[in-house]
Amino acid sequence: MANTTVADPDSGLTGAQLAQRYGLRFAGERPTLGEYAGQLWHYRHFIAAYANAKLVASFSNARLGQLWQVLTPLTNAAVYYLIFGVVLAQNRTPNFIAYLCTGLFIFNFTQTAVQTGTQSITSNLGLIRALHFPRACLPLAVTVTQFQQLLGSMVVLAVIVLVTGEPITLAWLMLVPAILLQTVFNAGLTMAVARMGSKLADLKQVMPFVMRTWMYGSGVLYSVELFSEQLPSWASGLVELNPALVYIELARVSLLENTPLLSSSLLQLWVTAVGWAIVMGVGGFIYFWRGEQEYGRG
Repeated sequence: MANTTVADPDSGLTGAQLAQRYGLRFAGERPTLGEYAGQLWHYRHFIAAYANAKLVASFSNARLGQLWQVLTPLTNAAVYYLIFGVVLAQNRTPNFIAYLCTGLFIFNFTQTAVQTGTQSITSNLGLIRALHFPRACLPLAVTVTQFQQLLGSMVVLAVIVLVTGEPITLAWLMLVPAILLQTVFNAGLTMAVARMGSKLADLKQVMPFVMRTWMYGSGVLYSVELFSEQLPSWASGLVELNPALVYIELARVSLLENTPLLSSSLLQLWVTAVGWAIVMGVGGFIYFWRGEQEYGRG
């Protein structure tokens, strides 16, 4: 009986062709944008659990524990009120204490998220190299952690606002969408700085100076009316586009009855706030996704 030889169906194929035939993919290959978003949704419980663990761990060694997430902004508010409200007499603004505390609490949400997010990749290299998961979980967990801290701060802020004489009005309801829009903005910005921080180790040293400059340019410590009084009209117009200033003004107009506004109308504030949330939220996500293969290597 004659021997019959069966031709090898894989003979003559390159490695890439073989991989395509059998559905093999490069280890760590970047998924499509849609697949990546689906992976993040699948890992949503991991993001929440990791954020909760980081929140608890951040105060575990302090005697007062999580009470410091409220005491820290309150202490800052007291110091800044002494300097800007008493020494520099900026308290011409109605209810300057509530005005100042609102600005500090809202800006601190963005500031802490950005500064922590800058190191969210570099400080978790062991976790990244040991486990497979979408790396955007890490900066998103930072945003969730800071959001949880903000909720506690908002309770304290509400007490401050009421004690200083502001009434409860329906306008308080506007604070909810304003904070949600800021959270989306923060998530995108945190993802963006997380990728930049993974490439530039010195960025974490520069970021405190950047955030301090941003704070002074956002009307946190003084009335926003100074911008229109001291700056030319074109510069004042640019300041109106400052996202931190926009979210702070929305919070102030929600909680305070007679707060001064830099923007020409409340509608303009909302349009700008939505625009920044979409641009930074989507842009930061895409920017981080494009570097997915780079994290934890080298």
